[in-house]
Amino acid sequence: MSQRAEEASTPRAPDAGTGPAPADGGGPSKPVLFGLLLGLMLGLLDGTIVGTALPTIVGDLGGLDHLSWVVTAYLLTASVSTPIWGKLGDLYGRKGSFIWSITVFLAGSVLSGLAQDMGQLIAFRAVQGLGAGGLMVGAISIISVMLPPSQAGRSQSMVGAMMPVALVGGPLLGGFLTDQLDWRWVFYVNVPIGAVALLVIGLRLRLHTERITARIDYSGAALLSAGILALTLLGSWSGTAYGWASPQVIGLGAVGIGALGWFARVERRAAEPIIPPRLFADRNFTLAQILTFLVGAAMLGASSYLPQYMQFVRGASSTASGMLLLPLMAGMFGAQFLIGRLTSNGGGYRAYPITGGALTTVGALALFTVGADTPTAVTSALTLVLGAGLGLLMQSTLLITINSAPPRDMGAATGTATLLRTIGGSLGIAVLGAVYAHRLTSSGMPDGGTAWTPQAVRGMPDGVRETVRASVTSGLHSVMLGAALLGAAAFAVAWLVREVPLRRE
Repeated sequence: MSQRAEEASTPRAPDAGTGPAPADGGGPSKPVLFGLLLGLMLGLLDGTIVGTALPTIVGDLGGLDHLSWVVTAYLLTASVSTPIWGKLGDLYGRKGSFIWSITVFLAGSVLSGLAQDMGQLIAFRAVQGLGAGGLMVGAISIISVMLPPSQAGRSQSMVGAMMPVALVGGPLLGGFLTDQLDWRWVFYVNVPIGAVALLVIGLRLRLHTERITARIDYSGAALLSAGILALTLLGSWSGTAYGWASPQVIGLGAVGIGALGWFARVERRAAEPIIPPRLFADRNFTLAQILTFLVGAAMLGASSYLPQYMQFVRGASSTASGMLLLPLMAGMFGAQFLIGRLTSNGGGYRAYPITGGALTTVGALALFTVGADTPTAVTSALTLVLGAGLGLLMQSTLLITINSAPPRDMGAATGTATLLRTIGGSLGIAVLGAVYAHRLTSSGMPDGGTAWTPQAVRGMPDGVRETVRASVTSGLHSVMLGAALLGAAAFAVAWLVREVPLRRE
C-alpha cells in the first residue's frame, strides 16, 4: 500500500458530533428528525417555489432575456456541490457539513431577497444552490448512519415523502407569498425555517466518528463539476435555446462525456475519491443508481407537463392545476410509507422496485389514454397509479443504496444517488420537452402558439382554442409514452436486483 493510501486510512480519535454512530446507540430523536426534515425541505422547496414568482420578479428587476438563469444557476451549483458535500461529511463530520450547508443556503436566501437587479439575483441564487447541494445528502446520510437499514425504513420514507410535497406545495406557496406579500418573501421565508433547523441540529444531534486524515480530491472535484455543468446546461438548453444538432449542444455533450470519463480514471487513483469506485463493485448499488436515474427522469418529466394539460386543455388555474396533482403526491406518499413500515418489520425489498417499474409503466399508459374531453376528475385520479409506481421506485432504490454502502462511505453513496436523480430529471425534462414541443408543432399548433399563456388561449376564437387543446393533449401523450418507456426500463433493470438481507448493525 502506498504511503498516501496509508495516510488516508489512518484514523484519529473519535470526535464528538461528526460521524456515523449515535453516541447513545439509538436512532434520531423526534426533535432531531424534525430538524433534519426542515433542512431537507429548504432545498427541495426552493427548487420549485421560485417558478410562480418569476413573472413578478421580471416585472420588478427587468432582465427577461436572463430569466431562465434564475433557475439554472441554482440547479447547476446544487448539482455540482451535492457529491462534494457528501464526501466532506464522510471525511470531516456529517453534522458540521450539514450545518454549514444550511448556513450557506440561508446566506444565499437573504442575499437573493435583497437583490437589486437580475445579475445580482442570478449570482445569489448560485450561492443558494451551493448550500442546497448539502441539504438532502446531509439529512439522508445522517439518518442512514444512525440507524441500520433494517430499522431506517420509516425515517427514510419521511425523507422521501418530502419530494412530492415540494413538487406540489412549492408552486402553491410561491404563488401565495408573491400575491399576498412580495416576491422577496419567496426567499426570506427560508430564514425562520432554517434558523429552527440550525438550532435543533446544533443542540440536539449527537454523533461521533473516526475522522480521517486525507487530501481532498481537488482534481476529481474539478472534473466532476465540469461534467455536471456541461450535462445540466445540455439538459436546460437542448431543444429550447439551441437545437439538438447545434454546435453548442454537441460541444456540451462532448465536454460532459469527456470530463466524466477522465473523472472515472482519476477516481481509481485517488486516496479519497469524491465518488469511490469501490461502491460500484456492489451489484445492487450499481443497479440502484441506474434506477435512480430513470425514476428522476420519469418523475420530473411527468410532473412538469401534466400541469400544462390541466391549464390549457381543462382550463384550470395555476393553483388548481397543482391541487389536481394531489393524487400523484398521495400515491408517492403512500408507497414510501408502506415500504418504510414493511421493511422495518423485517420484510424483504426486491419486489418493490419491480412493482414500482410496473406501476409506473401502467400509470403512464393510463394517462396516455386521456383526451381533450376526459373529465378533469378522471385525469387527476389516474395520476395516483403513476405516483404509487414512482414512490415505490424512489424509496426502494434509496433503501438499496444505503444497504449496499459501508457507513464510512454513506455520504458519498447518498450524494451519488441524489446527483443521478438530479441529472436524470434534467435530461428527462430536456428530452421529453423536446418531444412535447415537436408534437405540438406537428399536430397543428398555430404559429407562435407555443408562447401563448393559458389566459391568452381562453380569450381566442373557439376554433383556435380547440386546436390548441388538441395539440397540448397530443403533446401530453408523447410525454406519457416516454414516461412509460422509462418505467419499462426500470421494470427490466429491477429484476436484476438481488435480495441481500438488510444490515441490522
